[in-house]
Amino acid sequence: MQLPLPPALDPLSFAIGFVVATLFWWLIGHARPLWVELRQNLKGRAEAGQIQSTSSIEMKHRLSTLRRAQGLHLAAPLFALDEILQEPRLLAPPPRVEPDAPPFTEDLVAQTLPYMPAWPELAAIYNAPTLSLPQALSGGMNLVLVGQPGSGKTVALAHLASLAARRSETLGALKEAIPFLVHVADLDLPLPKKTRDILVPIIEVAAQEASMFEAGRIPAFVHNCFRSGRALLLLDGFDELTPEGQNLVADYLKLLLTEYPRIRIVTSGAPEYMDGLVALGFVPLALAAWSNQRAAQFVATWSRAWSQFIAVEERARTALEPIDPLLLNAWVSTDLQGLTPLEITLKVWGAYAGDSLGPHALDSIAAHIRRLAPPNTPLAALEALAMQVVLTAQPTFDPRKARQWVKSFELPEEAPAEAPTDEEKPKEKRKRKARTRIVPAATPGLLGRMAASGLVIPHLNGRMRFIHPVFGGFLAGRALSSFKAEETLLAQPDWIGKLLAMRYLAAYGDASTLVKSLLEWSRLPMHRPLLSAARWLRDAPRQAPWRAQLMASLAALLQSEGLPLALRAQALAAFAVSKDAGVPALFRQLMSTLSFDLMQLLALGSGAVRDAKAIKGLQGLLEIPSLAVQRAACLALAAIGTTEALEILGETLLHGSEEQRRAAAEALANEPIEGHPMLKDGATLSDVLVRHAVVYGLARLDEKWATELLERMQIEDSEWLVRNAASEVLAARQSRQDPRLPRPLRPPWQAPWLIQFAATQGVGIPPGSPATEILIAALSSPKVEERLAALPYLVPHPNDGTIKAIYNVMYGDDSEARERAYLTLWEIGASGYKLPHPTQYGFG
Repeated sequence: MQLPLPPALDPLSFAIGFVVATLFWWLIGHARPLWVELRQNLKGRAEAGQIQSTSSIEMKHRLSTLRRAQGLHLAAPLFALDEILQEPRLLAPPPRVEPDAPPFTEDLVAQTLPYMPAWPELAAIYNAPTLSLPQALSGGMNLVLVGQPGSGKTVALAHLASLAARRSETLGALKEAIPFLVHVADLDLPLPKKTRDILVPIIEVAAQEASMFEAGRIPAFVHNCFRSGRALLLLDGFDELTPEGQNLVADYLKLLLTEYPRIRIVTSGAPEYMDGLVALGFVPLALAAWSNQRAAQFVATWSRAWSQFIAVEERARTALEPIDPLLLNAWVSTDLQGLTPLEITLKVWGAYAGDSLGPHALDSIAAHIRRLAPPNTPLAALEALAMQVVLTAQPTFDPRKARQWVKSFELPEEAPAEAPTDEEKPKEKRKRKARTRIVPAATPGLLGRMAASGLVIPHLNGRMRFIHPVFGGFLAGRALSSFKAEETLLAQPDWIGKLLAMRYLAAYGDASTLVKSLLEWSRLPMHRPLLSAARWLRDAPRQAPWRAQLMASLAALLQSEGLPLALRAQALAAFAVSKDAGVPALFRQLMSTLSFDLMQLLALGSGAVRDAKAIKGLQGLLEIPSLAVQRAACLALAAIGTTEALEILGETLLHGSEEQRRAAAEALANEPIEGHPMLKDGATLSDVLVRHAVVYGLARLDEKWATELLERMQIEDSEWLVRNAASEVLAARQSRQDPRLPRPLRPPWQAPWLIQFAATQGVGIPPGSPATEILIAALSSPKVEERLAALPYLVPHPNDGTIKAIYNVMYGDDSEARERAYLTLWEIGASGYKLPHPTQYGFG
C-alpha cells in the first residue's frame, strides 16, 4: 500500500514560526535576570515580613536577655552588672604572619614577654596589648574565651550579650545580631535520635524567658534568627565540663555550624582543655588578668555603688555609722596582684559587708560560701555534696542522687520521698518529658534551701550545679583533705572540678601523693601536670612537705635551655604568682647566668615581684649586648617603680642608644604616676632622639592627652624623623588591618604565597585540598615568614607527620619560629589531641 505524502511545507508559515520562536526564546533569555531579581525581591519581602512579624518577639527577647545578662555575676544580689563592670579585655595574640602582607611592628611588651594564655598575670603587670570583645569579633571568627576559673568568662559573655541586646554601635557588623545566652547545662545533650530539629534545645531555653502567650511564637523566631545568620550564640559553661561532656557539646556545635554556617558563636574554655572546638575553627583568646590599676578602678567603682545603693539602706536600718570608704579601699587594695576578678570581688564584698574572715583569698571564698549557705546548714553537708560531685565527675548533677549524698544532714521532718529512678520505672513510661525549669521553692529539703539561697543553680530537666566551680572545688577540696581519695582523683581525666578540688585540697591537707604523681606524669612539650600543680603554691601552707620538690621542678624548667620561652616563662609566672618570700632572692641568685634568654626571663620576674634589691642587677643588664635583655630590664625597672629605678630609666632615655631610649620610653608608659609626666617632658626636649623615642612611649597609651600630644608632634615638630614616627603610630591606631585580630585563613589553594611555594616544589594545590604535604614542606623553607605562615594551617589536621614537622621547627635555631611552633602545639593539645613526647621523633 502506498503511504500518503506529507503535506507541503508553507514557506511563509515556517518563516513566521521561526521568527516567533526566535523572539520568544530571545525574550525568555533576556527576561531571566528580571525573573531572578523578581524572585529575590519576593524572597526579601518574605524575609522582611517574617522579621516584621517577629519584631515584637525580638524586642522582648532582647529585653529578657539583657535582664538576665545584667544579673549573671556574683554580686547580682547587690548591683546590676553595668554598675560595677570592668570591661573584659582579651590578650592580643601574636600577629598572624603572611608573606604577602605588610609588616607589623609589635610594642615593647609583646616583643619581650612571651604570649601565655594560661598565665596572663605577667601580661597584666606589664600592660601587654589587649583587644576588646567587639574588636575580637570583628574578624568574623567564632571564639572560645579561655581563662582560669574566676577570670571572668561568664561576665565577658554577659557583657557581650548586653551589648548585642542593646544593638551597641561598638559591635559594628554584629550590631543587629540577636543574642542567645545559654548555659551548657540547659542543652540536655546528646539529642534524641528522632529529633529532626537541632534548634530544640535553644528554643526551649528561649521559651523559658517568654510569656505564656508568646511561647508558641518562639520556635519560628529562633528558626528565623538562625536561618538569617543573625543569631549570636553565647554558650557559657563549656570549660566546666568533663572531656566527655565537651565532646558532646562540640558535636552539637558542629551540627549547628553545618546547618547554619552564618551564625556566630562565642563560648568559654579552659586554657588546656577545649576538646573539639579548635577543629571546628574556634579561635582561643585568653581573658586578660586585672592589673593593679584596673583592680583599683574596680574598688573605686564598688565603693561608689555601695555608697549609693547599699549604705543608704544600712544607715536607715541601723544607727551604726559606716566605716569610711577611704579606709576600706586602702585596706582592700594592699595586695590584689595575682588575684582573679572573682577573688577581688569577694574580698571587696567582705570588707564592705563587714563579714570578712581574713585578708587571704581563701578567707574571701569561705566568707562568701557562708554568706550563700542556707541558715543552720552545717558546712559538712555542703562539703559532702561538693565532694561527691567531683568524685563522680558530674559538674551538673541529678538532685535525686544528690539527696542520697546529703541524706544524713536532712532534718527528719523534711526528708523527701524518693522518686523512682528511670531504671525503676516501667519501660512503657520512660518517655522523654517536656523540659521545665526547676523552681527552687518546689525542691524539698536541703537542696531546695541551697537552690533558694543561690548556692546551687537549677537547670532544665531538673539538673543542678554549684553557682560557680570555684565554690564547688573549694568545698570539695576541704572535704577531700580528710579522706584518702587521691587514687580516685588521679584516675579521672582532667577537668576543672578535679583540678580545683586538688588545688584546695593542697591548701587544707597534705597533697604530697598528688604532687609526686603529677611530677612523674609531667613531660614535654606542655608540662601540664607541673604547671597545674604550680597554681597550688599561692594558697598552700609554706611548710607543706611537697612545696620544695615542686619549686625545684619549676626552677629546672625555668633554666632549661633550648626550650621555648613561652614554656619557660610559665614557670617564671608560677614563681611570681606564688608570692613565696624566697622567690626574689632566687631570681637575683640566678641572674649571674651567661644565658641571654634566662637573663631576659629573670629580669621580667624581678619586675613582677617588685624586688627593689634587684635594681643594681637590672641596671647592669642594660649593658648586656642583647636587645631582648635590655628591653626586659627597662620593663622591670618601670614595674618596680621606685625613685632609683625611674631615675635609671630617665638616664637611659636621655643618654642611651637609640634602641635603649625607645625601650625606656615604652617602659615608662607603664608607670602612670612618674612615667607619664616624664614622657610629657621628653616631648618638649631639644634632643631629637629623645622626642623620637617618646613617640613610641606615647603610642602605648590609650589616653586623650597622649593622642593630642602625638597629633601636635605630627604637625609641629621641627624634625622630619619625629613627625614621620608620630604619623606612623597614629595611622597604625586607625588601621583596620590589625594582624592580631582573628580572621579566617585563606584556603590553601587561594593563598598566593603557598601557591608560589608549591610551584617551586613542582606541584599544584587542587581546590578543596588541605595541602598538608605542601604545608609540611613549607615548614622547612629557608624563608622564616613561610615557616610561620604555614603553622596555623596545620592546627586542624594533627597527625604524626604534622607533629613531627612542628617539633622540628620548635627545636630549630630560629627563636621566633620556635615560639610560634610551641603555640601551635598548645592549640593542638588543647583541642584534645594527645601530643607525643618529642623523644619519639628524636627531639628533646
